[in-house]
Amino acid sequence: MGSETAKAVLAEEPELRLVGAVDPREAGVDLGDIIRVPDCEIKVSEHLNQVLASTQADVVVDFTNPQAVLENAKTALENGAAPVIGTTGLDVVGIAELQKLSERADRAVLIVPNFALGAVLMMDFARYAARYFNNVEIIEMHHDQKIDAPSGTALKTAQMIQQEREPFTQGHPEEYEKLTGARGGESEGIRIHSVRLPGLVAHQEVIFGSPGQTLTIRHDSLHRESFMPGVLMAIRKVRELKGVVIGLEKILD
Repeated sequence: MGSETAKAVLAEEPELRLVGAVDPREAGVDLGDIIRVPDCEIKVSEHLNQVLASTQADVVVDFTNPQAVLENAKTALENGAAPVIGTTGLDVVGIAELQKLSERADRAVLIVPNFALGAVLMMDFARYAARYFNNVEIIEMHHDQKIDAPSGTALKTAQMIQQEREPFTQGHPEEYEKLTGARGGESEGIRIHSVRLPGLVAHQEVIFGSPGQTLTIRHDSLHRESFMPGVLMAIRKVRELKGVVIGLEKILD
């Protein structure tokens, strides 16, 4: 995702300017060699604070991991940059901390579980369908290198559905699992199942059921370039926001 973002920003010149890249595993390497874009003239840095101090960047896009994302966002705010976060794993305590830092720095934090515009629509359609269907399960499918489960998109979808209905317990009251985890995780009665396989990128089905019918809402990201229009939109608009904003739908027209 970092490589795709770098290529997308470079392609948007002169409206956007890429001023740095951070990856401790590739420190010192020419970014152009990694993303196969000649004449990039940017060396990958090991530390985010060094890049921010030398470039005075306006926006930091984070596609790292749950262990690093909070500290990266704090570092960005402390250096006057607005974080655009595509990494899942921030909990309510971390978000509350970022809210305080955001207000102090007068820079917004934009947290986006999924940058694909189709995925945003999928979640919105699911929220609408929840007004008419109580029974629903979510199946999210990602590549086998994704380390967190369920995905941020699945959790966000469940949250949006919950806004439209009261907590509801699905299935037979005496249901039991012969294999622990067979029924997936549960969020206020909504079962969430995670699949991890090579060959997948990012996919989700929201399956609603009622007597005599089912309704399936599905979105598939077949390549990481599907996320780039949303990433570029977030970069352009984050400086117009205030506080912590969660979800790409908050900046759609």
